[in-house]
Amino acid sequence: AGADVRVLDRAIDRPEDVIRSAQGILLPGGGDVMPSIYGEAAHRTYSAAEPGRDDYELELARRAVEADVPLLGICRGIQVLNVARGGSLVQDIQDEIGVTVNHTQRDSPVTIAHEVWISEGSLLDRLMRERLESDACPVNSRHHQAPKVLGAGLIVSATAPDGVIEAIEDSSRRFCLGVQWHPEN
Repeated sequence: AGADVRVLDRAIDRPEDVIRSAQGILLPGGGDVMPSIYGEAAHRTYSAAEPGRDDYELELARRAVEADVPLLGICRGIQVLNVARGGSLVQDIQDEIGVTVNHTQRDSPVTIAHEVWISEGSLLDRLMRERLESDACPVNSRHHQAPKVLGAGLIVSATAPDGVIEAIEDSSRRFCLGVQWHPEN
C-alpha cells in the first residue's frame, strides 16, 4: 500500500517518540501477556513473551489510543490492546471455555479453523462487507488465549461459535481494531 515499515527496537525506540512519528501501529502475535498485569495468577499453560515486551507494547498501545494513531492488533496484539485498556484475558480457552471450536490448530497457517461471526455495523463489518456473503467469515486460528473482560471503550466486533471473543475495536477512534486470527496468512 506504499507505507514504509519500521521494525521497532525496545532498547532504542521510546513509545512517546514512536507515536509522534508513526502513522499507524501494528501489534503482532507472540507470547502471552503476563497475567499479573491484569491481576491474575499465571495459568499452567502461560508462555512468557520476550523480557520487556509486555511493558513496551502496553505503553505503545495506550499512547496510540490516546493520540488516535491507527492501531491494528493481531493475535497477541488484540490481547495487548485489551489489557492496555484495563481488560483481562481468558488464559486458556480449553480449560475455561472448552473445546467445541479448534482455536489452536497446528496445521498450515493458511488452513481455515473455524468461522467468526462479525457484528453488524462494526468497523470490521465495514472492512469485510464486500468480501462476505453473510455475517460469518472463515479464519485461521492458533491461539489459546482471548479477551475476557473488555477494557474501557472497547466493543466486541466478532465472536467464534463457542462465544470466544475474536475481534474488538474502539469505535471512538479513527482505527483501533484487534483480531485473534492472522489476516497476514
